[in-house]
Order: sequence, then structure tokens, then C-alpha cells
Amino acid sequence: MIGVADNLVLAVDSIRAHKLRASLTVLGLTMGVATLITVMTLVQGANVYVEQKIANLGTNVFRIARTPFVVTDFTLLTKAQRNRYLYPDDMQAVAEDCRSCQVVGASISSSATLRYKNHELDDTTMYGYTPTMADIDTRTVQLGRYFTEVEDRHDAAVCLIGDRLAQEFFPDADPIGRVIRAGADEFTVVGTFERIGSVLGQDQDNFLVVPLRTYLKLRGQRNSLTLQVKAEGGEQIFDRAQDEARRILRARRHVPPGKDDDFYIGTADTYISLWQSISSAFFTVFIMVSSISAVVGGIVIMNVMLVSVTERTKEIGVRRAVGATQPDILHQFLTESVLQCLAGGGIGVGAGFACALALRRLTEFPASVQGWVAVLGVVLSSMIGLFFGIYPAVKASKLDPVVALRTE
Repeated sequence: MIGVADNLVLAVDSIRAHKLRASLTVLGLTMGVATLITVMTLVQGANVYVEQKIANLGTNVFRIARTPFVVTDFTLLTKAQRNRYLYPDDMQAVAEDCRSCQVVGASISSSATLRYKNHELDDTTMYGYTPTMADIDTRTVQLGRYFTEVEDRHDAAVCLIGDRLAQEFFPDADPIGRVIRAGADEFTVVGTFERIGSVLGQDQDNFLVVPLRTYLKLRGQRNSLTLQVKAEGGEQIFDRAQDEARRILRARRHVPPGKDDDFYIGTADTYISLWQSISSAFFTVFIMVSSISAVVGGIVIMNVMLVSVTERTKEIGVRRAVGATQPDILHQFLTESVLQCLAGGGIGVGAGFACALALRRLTEFPASVQGWVAVLGVVLSSMIGLFFGIYPAVKASKLDPVVALRTE
């Protein structure tokens, strides 16, 4: 029986003797593993990205809206369009009667074209916020301050702006105290928010925030408010706050017992659970598609190994004649197959991570490089080497030494 070290030496010598063939074999598997690693890295990164940004409501905050926050059934969305709006009086009722609700706010939004001097910015989101949103919103004020209750009560023309507005309008100046125009209306900047970045390609810094009463006075309530409620103190209090808010709104909106709510409550878990169901489906599809490349690489290895067996028939016969057993031949060819797969898998893992990191650096798309993905790539390549190398190795080990020695 030939030892493991001797088998490795023989396998390496054989691979070196056929560099071009070995390189093409490794390349096929490298492409498959690289594709698989890239897909897995991007999917894992997207999961982390969603948890950090899209669902960044805060663990103790829930929202109440007229329509669903996440839509999987368009029939449900069509039905929800008939629901009544949520008004400031609804927010006030929840704030006064919900004992477990610590802070209650509301928001409304629409698009606007902003102008500062000769500089114009289109497709900006204009938010109307209550002053209490300062304690609910996860965005951080970088410069200046939030507007006050008094400013909201008196419809003050003040605003806070996102980072893109600050960079576009005031790249080399202090934005505090400057006046921005939105159509015929003027707003004095009292604060700026820290940069958020993009979420799946959508710029999250192109916005301004004005007091809710100011917004309603200038634009009216053309759509429903979104109520935002903060309830700290643990899961029990958080669930109780949702139940209390639900009872208050059902009573105000005269929803009879046994009938579904005509509003929707959403939490961070709502978004995360939806994303997980979507990402798991995409993940499965992507893995299946990218696995095809790895399987193709394995088939290439099997074909090359079969050619190698045919070309080395006389060598096999000589080895059998000098005492090599069938297991020795089997182990030699399996070792060659696994070594090539490990080389291809290692290069593929490196190439996959490099592609993912380059994509993360050059674009806003996330990528999460995790060690277990690299281990999976190496294990997968080893399994491919064993699986697709078995048939050629068995064929080589079963060659009749006499017939093999006669082969030219």
C-alpha cells in the first residue's frame, strides 16, 4: 500500500507534467466556486444591510398607517385604499389615551422641487413631522437643532435638511440660517441630519423636514398620516402599547367587533421577516443557478480525468506490474482530482471575495465577507473532486495490467 505522502508526490508530479490541461481543469471549477461565493457573500451582506438600514425603526417603535407597510398581496393593497385617512386628531387620541405609549408622533410626506439661489434640486422628499419625532426618529441631527413645539404650533417656516441638500446647496458654507425655497414657500434651515447613504440604490439623504402643522397649512392633507409610537420597557409593554393603540383607533373609526382593522401596524420585525422570506427564495434560486457552474466544472474534471486515464494506460500497467494494487491506483487518481479541485476552489473563493469586496467598494451594494463561506467553498470543491473523480479513478484501477502494458 502506497502512503499518503507518496500519493501526493505522484499526483503533484502528474499535474506538473500536464500544466495546460490542469490549468483548464482548475479554471472550470474556479469559475463555478467564484460565482457561488460571490452570490452567497452578496446575499449575506444584503441581509445585514436590511437589518441595519431598511428596518432601522428601533426595537421599541411601531408604526400605524392606512395601508400595509409591506405588500405581498395586491388585492389587499387595493382593498386598503378604501380605508379612511389617519388625521392629527387620531394621533392626539393615541397620545392621550394609550398609557403604555411613551412618545407618539406623526409624519406625512410628498415630493418637492427645492431651490437655493440659482441651484435647483428635483425629486426631494418633503416630510411633515411632529416635534415628538425628535425622540422617535433614528436619524441624528448633525448641526443645529430640531424645531420646537412652539414653532410647530405657530406654523413656523423652519426646516431640517438631509446631507445631500447640505452638500448640494451649501458645500462651503454653514447651512444654518439659510433660506430654501420650495415652490412659492420659503423655509429657514435650523438643522442638518447626518449622512445616511443609499439603501439598495435609493438616496436616503435627499429630503427636508418641516413641522407637521406647517406642512398641513401649506399643502393640506392630501394623504394619510403615519403614526409612530415609541414604547420602551420590554416586549410585554411593547405588545401592550400596540393593543391599546389598536383599541383606541378601532373605537374612533367605529370598527365593529369581529371585523378586521382598517389600518395596519408595522414593526422592525415586520420588515425583517418579509425580507427573510424574499431573500431565502432568492438565495435558493441563486444557489441553484450558481451551483450549475460548479457542477459543470466537476464534469470538466471528470472528462479530463477520463482522458488522462486513456493517455496513461501504459503507465498504469507498469505500476500494476511492479506491485501497485487497485486501491493504490484508485487513490492516486482521486488524489489528483481532489488536488485540482482544492486549487480551483481556493482560487474561486479568493476571486469570489474579491468580486464582492470590489462591488462593495465601488457601489452602494453591500457585501458581507464571512469565514464560513470560504470554508464552504473549499469543502464544496473537495466534494466535487471526490464525486466526479470516482468514476475515472475506478476505471483506472480496474484496468487489466497485461492489456495495459500492450497499449501504445
